[in-house]
Amino acid sequence: MFFAGGIEMINKVFKGKVVLVILIFLLILFCSVDTYAASIPIPGIGIEFDSADSPQDVALSLQILALLTVLTLAPAILILMTSFTRIIVVFSFLRNALATQQMPPNQVLVGLALFLTFFIMAPVWGEINQTALQPYLAGEISQEKAFDIGVKPIREFMIEQTREKDLALFVNLSSTPKPNSPEDIPTYAIIPAFAISELKTAFQIGFIIYIPFIVIDMVVASTLMAMGMMMLPPMMISLPFKILLFILVDGWNLVVQSLMLSFH
Repeated sequence: MFFAGGIEMINKVFKGKVVLVILIFLLILFCSVDTYAASIPIPGIGIEFDSADSPQDVALSLQILALLTVLTLAPAILILMTSFTRIIVVFSFLRNALATQQMPPNQVLVGLALFLTFFIMAPVWGEINQTALQPYLAGEISQEKAFDIGVKPIREFMIEQTREKDLALFVNLSSTPKPNSPEDIPTYAIIPAFAISELKTAFQIGFIIYIPFIVIDMVVASTLMAMGMMMLPPMMISLPFKILLFILVDGWNLVVQSLMLSFH
């Protein structure tokens, strides 16, 4: 009672003054922030559009536009022209086979797939850097020559991982003359052939991963049916056994090792 009476007395005394005190405090705070911000030099940023006075200016503008376009297509290039597709699809199959829902999270799987992609593609990118990028930066070759040299390692990697049946499909659909060698196959036919070939390989690996976990599900479901425990979800019982089996066989090591070896 004494405490409640004290609170009521404070409210009566300071009624209407609390709001005034808060407003004064906020005014002082804003003034101090303005003064502090005014003492810090902030650089100004501006964008200007001028008319091109020479053909070189037009060419430079077109090069900048082409560079921005390539940057927007960078995710598609990374996904469809590297080993990323096979890795992320296999990881998705693995998570579904374990039935762990969102474990590991998508961010973890995508991050691991990216770093494995960097590991696999490192020799290809290193060759591009030595044979095309560095000579171009040194002014030894032209931009067109650097592109022609730099695309060869990527083409060789994709052709090596692509099935002949998939390559033949897109070569026939492109209505181009029959190539005499892999160098005669256009790049725009190699990329989709490589993509569907990677998807097929990833699905094959995913099917093999599914088999032991399906066996566990069948054994657990049959055991529960024999015991008459029909109301108990088999998934709840089989999940710990799946995780235990995956840990005992060192599953992540086996999956990653199989993925690495599948590119050699």
